[in-house]
Amino acid sequence: MDTEHIFSTREKAQVDYWDQETDEYLVCVDVHSETHDVKTFTFVSLDGKLFRFRAGQYFAFDLPINCELTNRCYSISSSPLRPNAISVTVKRVPGGAVSNWMHENLSPNTVVKGFGPLGNFTKSADHTEKYLFLSAGSGITPLMSMVRELADLSAKADVIFVHAARSPQDFIFRDELATLATKLKTLRLILIPEEISTEKFWPGFVGRISKELLSLTVPDISQRLVMCCGPGPFMSAAREISTQMGVPESRYIEESFQGAIPVPVIDPAQEVMAETGFKVEFIKQTRTIDVACDQTVLAAAKKSGIKIPSSCSNGLCGTCKSKLISGSVSMNHNGGIRQREIDGGMFLPCCSKPLSDLVVDR
Repeated sequence: MDTEHIFSTREKAQVDYWDQETDEYLVCVDVHSETHDVKTFTFVSLDGKLFRFRAGQYFAFDLPINCELTNRCYSISSSPLRPNAISVTVKRVPGGAVSNWMHENLSPNTVVKGFGPLGNFTKSADHTEKYLFLSAGSGITPLMSMVRELADLSAKADVIFVHAARSPQDFIFRDELATLATKLKTLRLILIPEEISTEKFWPGFVGRISKELLSLTVPDISQRLVMCCGPGPFMSAAREISTQMGVPESRYIEESFQGAIPVPVIDPAQEVMAETGFKVEFIKQTRTIDVACDQTVLAAAKKSGIKIPSSCSNGLCGTCKSKLISGSVSMNHNGGIRQREIDGGMFLPCCSKPLSDLVVDR
């Protein structure tokens, strides 16, 4: 029985589900330490609704930090077959405003705003697929959701899971993964620490991923669907190694905020382009800049030193969401903004090009 069938069965029972367009309040019900600097936060809908998402997707959170709402995206680490709650697993980043706030302030009964699920980093619907999961650090979270789902389904998917971390004590979900590897007979787990000073005995590999290591541990890599998530340098190395070992481009997927087909929210017939571009005023920063017709507002702002928080640059995460005081834009977003927010005058500078002079509440 697959996820779709389970959800459709529940729908017949007229269960209320989280609606991305209208629901936004989540309440934290549990905080659990995974490692010395990683915590898992579990949320339920404030209205008691269930969640529908695909393993690998993420939620965007609006968090009240320093008297302002700050947006961040975190992958869901829980199984989609347990729809009463969602969990996100967050590593404390030195100097990171959001991760530190969450670790220090987010506790059970705290209510926050959430938007999702979002993202296209999802596995095949074929549960007999052969996979190679590659992750490093907190990049394990979307892949953990996939493994948990496969375990809940007792699926026969052939999975080799290679996870890298700084040291053995930094392996997130280490004990649970070991348990799942005994439950899922087709799951093979390979943990690779960069150094083992914290362990008296380490029976496995030490170092970083390499072509030699993957040739030894995943000799049939070219026959597998490779899914990768982790820091930029790790994903870059994984991509290069996979290509060298014969993995087709269509069979290599990495967690990045790349969107699907853009959906225009302004009728192209309304576009009246000025040859020299338009003036965009940021009222809070008392700055006015020139933005070319083929340039996004965010790209021009960054080039001019205007500060706008951003993450994906593809209209997915909603981090740069801003109020448009006057003017109009052509916005090609990928789910990072609700229709009612658009109707209320909000827009995403990362995927919006000006159609007139603008005044932005930034």
